[in-house]
Amino acid sequence: MNETPILKAENLHFSYDNGDSHSLNGLSLEIFRGKKIAFMGANGSGKSTFFLCCNGIHKPRQGTMYYCGKPYDYSRKGLLELRSRVGIIFQDPDNQLFSASVYQEISFGILNLGVDPETAQKEVEQVIDHLEITPFRHKPTHALSGGQKKQVSIADILVMHPEVIILDEPAAALDPKHTIMVNKIVDQLTQDGITVLMSTHDVNYALEWADEIVLLHNGQVLMQGSPLEVFMNKPVLEQTNLAQPAVLSLFESLCKKGILDSSLPLPRNLDMLENYIENLTHSI
Repeated sequence: MNETPILKAENLHFSYDNGDSHSLNGLSLEIFRGKKIAFMGANGSGKSTFFLCCNGIHKPRQGTMYYCGKPYDYSRKGLLELRSRVGIIFQDPDNQLFSASVYQEISFGILNLGVDPETAQKEVEQVIDHLEITPFRHKPTHALSGGQKKQVSIADILVMHPEVIILDEPAAALDPKHTIMVNKIVDQLTQDGITVLMSTHDVNYALEWADEIVLLHNGQVLMQGSPLEVFMNKPVLEQTNLAQPAVLSLFESLCKKGILDSSLPLPRNLDMLENYIENLTHSI
């Protein structure tokens, strides 16, 4: 029996103007439960627009979005249900945080779903503890650092127990310390079985993290495949203005020079490559 995609896009078209230019231009793809998928492509390729269609914020002018095999219901009730299952964390947290305090902010979504206050309080307490938000739980949201705002944005969605979480450039404008923190939270989401869609320009991170890469170009899927399939395809990387991950370029260079055996499995991170080099030095 074939597995039903958790999300499916069928021939999506969307434009922000009168239809003279298309942000999505016949985009079709399937996303399966539990996957970690990195969406990549040049600015304007359609990544953010597609994410907004996944969450029901945008309704495609043509084509159909499906959740677990059923077409999207764009009624108020249907969208409320969809957004409890498919959550989005915006690139700029200030577009998402509206409540006076962190605690009120995280409570808002689950209470809006009609969950009774006692149950909601327990769920909010759990996610605050899980994401290590306790030290600033009563702070005003406007007084938080960029990294703290990102934590609260993720908590907003996580408290509703979504099946899909969408992160639009989650490390944008964060310093290295908070980038590591957000990446750690993302890893925890996937360990909990949540399907994660992420847009990123970081090819090195995508190579190591993702199960699949989706390359978008001019509002269409140019290529969807494993990280190694995509990042070893230099013509499509050039078409989307992406560089090959450094570890793959270095591996190819060492193979060409006869230092490493080209039959070795392609490395997905520097640790793998370092192991190859260490094994080589031990054998000399």
